[in-house]
Amino acid sequence: MRMTRRGMIGGAAAILATGPTAMGAQAQAAWPSQTVKLIVPFPPGGSTDLLARVIGQKIEPLLGKPVVIENRPGAGGVPAATAVARSDPDGHTLMMGHIGTLAFNPSLYPNLGYDPTKDFIAIARVAAVPNILVVHPSLPVRTTAELIAHIKAHPGKLNYGSGGNGSNAHISMAYFAHAAGLDLVHVPYRGTAPAVNDLVGNHVQVVMTGGPAVLPLAAGGQLRALAVSSKSRVDYAADLPPIAETVPGFESVQWYGIVAPAKTPSSIVQRLNQLVNAQLSAPEVVENLRKDGAIAAPGTPEEFAAQIASEIETWRKIIQAANIRIAQ
Repeated sequence: MRMTRRGMIGGAAAILATGPTAMGAQAQAAWPSQTVKLIVPFPPGGSTDLLARVIGQKIEPLLGKPVVIENRPGAGGVPAATAVARSDPDGHTLMMGHIGTLAFNPSLYPNLGYDPTKDFIAIARVAAVPNILVVHPSLPVRTTAELIAHIKAHPGKLNYGSGGNGSNAHISMAYFAHAAGLDLVHVPYRGTAPAVNDLVGNHVQVVMTGGPAVLPLAAGGQLRALAVSSKSRVDYAADLPPIAETVPGFESVQWYGIVAPAKTPSSIVQRLNQLVNAQLSAPEVVENLRKDGAIAAPGTPEEFAAQIASEIETWRKIIQAANIRIAQ
């Protein structure tokens, strides 16, 4: 059959209409068509889990489909992140990413099963959580400077606890020890809660982790808070000075954000970003996060992607300089 030039143009237009833009629009119109899973690569009860549940609960009625939080802990979040990276990029499987899974792991695991910058697409930054440096109250120190002096006077005699090899508490304390020239013994646990419990029991003497796990215990006198890991003070712990006042340049702030498998349609990414940012701008959400030691940090997908790439390089240099290793 002979086709006229007009017919050819019309046919080409029809083909273009089924290209990426049209398909993205179709994906957005059909999405979500089933339950949305938000994977948390850590146990329930931690900051990653808490933030996932806050966001999931808020966006579920707006999506019109269930948002299920699925905890898949273990091995620094590597198995969970690898599984999400290999999931269908249809917007129904997401991950609440963390500084560990997206920035630490590339420098800690030589055979990491995913690339944070290539296998994921950034959707929305959610929050920042400064760490709190805490000690057992029996330790005769009340400032960061006094803690450093005490550890130097007793090299290799004090233990610090963490939520496991490669965890935020591990990397942050190892960085602190390197920056201050300290000889400390690392005691890894399976999660933050048991590490903090053993700090209360004086089985370890120091921990650096997010505020929600330790500030209530410090307020009750079971622990002593010395400093915050951000470069400036935070309003919910305004009496705590930054570690950087004693160890110049020190900063170790946890951050969290939602990612999806690479090639997830941009229309879905943009819609999710808008929904999450709207929640992070709501005064009640901001206040609830603040009570849990988190600072709402809305932004664009591009800003979050740039942060991930930058943090990978920042922590690569720190991890290499401090010779931080984990048991394989």
